[in-house]
Amino acid sequence: MNEFRAIPSIEQLRQTDLVRRLEEKYGHTITVIGLREETKLLRDSLRKNPDFVKDSNAATQHIEKNVEKHLLRLATPSLQSVINATGIIVHTNLGRAPLATTACNRVREIAAGYSNLEYDITHGTRGSRTLHAADLLQTLTGAEAAVVVNNNAAAVLLLLAALAPGREVIISRGELVEIGGGFRIPDVLRQSGANLREVGTTNRTNVNDYAAAISEKTALILRVHPSNFQITGFSERPSLIPLVEAANRFGIPVVEDLGSGSLKTIPALEGEPTVRDSIEAGVTACTFSGDKLLGGPQAGIIVGQRSAIDLLTAHPLMRALRVDKLTYAALEATLIEHIADRSAETIPVHRMLGTTNALLTRRANQIISQLARFEALNVEIVSSRAAVGGGSTPGLSLPSLALSIKMTAVSSSNLFDYLRSEKPPVVGRIEDNRLLLDLTTILPEQDPALVKVLCEIANNEEIPHHAL
Repeated sequence: MNEFRAIPSIEQLRQTDLVRRLEEKYGHTITVIGLREETKLLRDSLRKNPDFVKDSNAATQHIEKNVEKHLLRLATPSLQSVINATGIIVHTNLGRAPLATTACNRVREIAAGYSNLEYDITHGTRGSRTLHAADLLQTLTGAEAAVVVNNNAAAVLLLLAALAPGREVIISRGELVEIGGGFRIPDVLRQSGANLREVGTTNRTNVNDYAAAISEKTALILRVHPSNFQITGFSERPSLIPLVEAANRFGIPVVEDLGSGSLKTIPALEGEPTVRDSIEAGVTACTFSGDKLLGGPQAGIIVGQRSAIDLLTAHPLMRALRVDKLTYAALEATLIEHIADRSAETIPVHRMLGTTNALLTRRANQIISQLARFEALNVEIVSSRAAVGGGSTPGLSLPSLALSIKMTAVSSSNLFDYLRSEKPPVVGRIEDNRLLLDLTTILPEQDPALVKVLCEIANNEEIPHHAL
């Protein structure tokens, strides 16, 4: 068609100064792909409007302008750091637990070279990756053995596949929970090859309910820590010790999915069970996440009796669910912080859980003082409530402080959207028609970046017109 004559060839475009610079920066292959894509889009525009570009020069300029944006978008990683100002500490959508500095350093060190992931340095022979972190986990939990897989759902899946294939797993109806992403405990059971045996009712299950369901088909009793919900009022859930005692009379193991996996008692989370509590109660195995209350990388951790853990490490699924060297590096560094009793200061999740309003007030005042010169920006300190998140202690909130952000001629919802488009994105929350940035979940080292973002917004005269 005549209207396409204005479009230069790919080779002609490659001879322009701009495209040559783009090839040097992004490489030949990706640049040519971008040119072809933009040429196709221009052809589509000309079909709809033959006067979209008048001549070859106009077509070249149009393609050059858009291909640079195309390449920048293509070469920019989709995964990026954000400032979590939501007040949700273990925020699944925002990557759960931030790592301690020591864990980040350890990952960098191990990632930069080779490691003894599956090599026995002492004997100069092939080793097993399942040994890494095991001693640390045994020390912290009191368990005989431990193994690590890629997340807690995988831990439950492996445990059931190894200990209960084709047999019944007894579980309370009140614990048939759905975890993040629509993943349900009954689905995990089915995928493992085990058969579900429900007992009790949604709100009340006692030890006798479990005992009455035990038969020659029973492989084990599964106890699941409530996640993302709580049952109150007329309810009953047996404590772990009498449940284990009843199961022992029949020679039936009890395994527990603790989910959040707190390694020690946290003052702010009164009543949250610890992994050591479960081990001392006599469970055969206990599973929990690495990136929730433990404060480490994504991982599913299984601790318990050595006979059970040995079955898991020998199971064919173990190879599919195993973790890599970077996970082990981050996990071991995090566990060392726990063993050294430094977690309250060095592990971000624990630091947030132990923060005080006095500390938050000092930070808030420092931020506000740096923004005071902007008349269009109004920033106030308001009371807030932070949540633990990640399925931990549902219903519990912690006292916090937030910055209430208002800007002349910009609605809270538009300001909320605009902050997410910044570098780094700032994710807050809207409450009572106010944009709140909760300081509990903003890492102290991110305060300068937050101030920079807010200054840029206050200096941008186009925001009110653009946002409204």
